[in-house]
Amino acid sequence: MTKAVILHNPRCSKSRETLALLGEQGVEIEVVEYLKDTPDAAEIARILSLLGMGARELMRTKEDEYKALGLDNPDLDEAALIDAMVAHPKLIERPVVLANGKAAIGRPPANVLEIL
Repeated sequence: MTKAVILHNPRCSKSRETLALLGEQGVEIEVVEYLKDTPDAAEIARILSLLGMGARELMRTKEDEYKALGLDNPDLDEAALIDAMVAHPKLIERPVVLANGKAAIGRPPANVLEIL
């Protein structure tokens, strides 16, 4: 049986849909409510590596905090953006699923099927 970890926000419809899709696939799921149990900087860096993307690509750039914190500044480096996600987990795009040494963002939910 495939095992997966989902960074989940129960208030997000895409996150709920992705969680349901994983269940339908018979995946053993570890749910991490990242707004309560926020990954540290090292874990976010690992996730970014698995996703093959930069920190800004994992950020919800339309959140009020993004502009309020000046995160749209192109001079900010990866470490500063990762630190902002740790301090303000609402900025992390959701859901993120980790399985089989890979990661995918469940937008749309079917994206996660590629890593199962």
